[in-house]
Amino acid sequence: MTKSITKPKRILIAGATGYLGRHLVSLLLQKNEQYEEQNFFALARSANKLSALGAKPEQIRIAQVTQADTLIGSCDDCDVVISCLGITRQRDGLNYMDVDYQANLNLLLEAERAGVKKFIYISAFNAPALQHVRLLKAKERFAQRLLSSQVLSPCVIRPNGFFSDLEEIYHMAQRGSAYLFGKGHVRINPIHGADLAQFVLEAISRPETELNVGGPDVLSVKDITELAFSALNKTPNLTYLPDALRQFALAIARRLPESWTGPAEFFLTAMAQDNIAPRYGEHHLDDYYQQLAKGSQSSKQPTSS
Repeated sequence: MTKSITKPKRILIAGATGYLGRHLVSLLLQKNEQYEEQNFFALARSANKLSALGAKPEQIRIAQVTQADTLIGSCDDCDVVISCLGITRQRDGLNYMDVDYQANLNLLLEAERAGVKKFIYISAFNAPALQHVRLLKAKERFAQRLLSSQVLSPCVIRPNGFFSDLEEIYHMAQRGSAYLFGKGHVRINPIHGADLAQFVLEAISRPETELNVGGPDVLSVKDITELAFSALNKTPNLTYLPDALRQFALAIARRLPESWTGPAEFFLTAMAQDNIAPRYGEHHLDDYYQQLAKGSQSSKQPTSS
């Protein structure tokens, strides 16, 4: 039997030093006056990055999520757990099942024990349909376990790609040339971390158990690449590769260890078809690329002594 929740008193953010986690912490700090004091806790392996974001010592909880015993007590006094736990590039000998599935399961079991009312998990758009991708298989295995919980109210949010995921296209433009599969017509609507953080907090009071979300602009890969060149004031220099090459590379990636090719397997699969989620947010990729360009220009300016 699930428990209802109106306005939460305490939120725990797991994976608080990752891309989305940092946006959630920053947003909650900004909105602090709308909640009661110490309205959230941030869970991480160390306090340094969280302290740099402005989190107070009493808002920081330390645990190693892959070790269940270190999570004991981490969810105490919390109404809502928001899990951004997951890995894209593997390190420390951990794989997708170790983190995207097992670490989240460790946290869920502790949340159920502690009497948490709602557990929100951030997965990935189209994960249920792409179970042959090792990263998404681990995410969806946990999502289904969460959705079956009879102890708390579950919510699985499946966002489209992040703006930060598209920085490699910007870097290709920086180098002067970009390579696209097919005609570059595959379309996506990526979302900024700040918009997704706002969406996640709004989901606390929503009744849906599954939510898809993307950014406000639907763009083809060609559109995205041209935005990157435009931000750098460069003429687009695009090379189109046959889609058969993407399929060949994907076939190889699937046969190699995930620690080598996991991210490539995900990217090459995503490039096979349009991925358009319900639109949300106010941040635009064009502005994001413009800010990257301004940042690199500023870093090249000589400093005065």
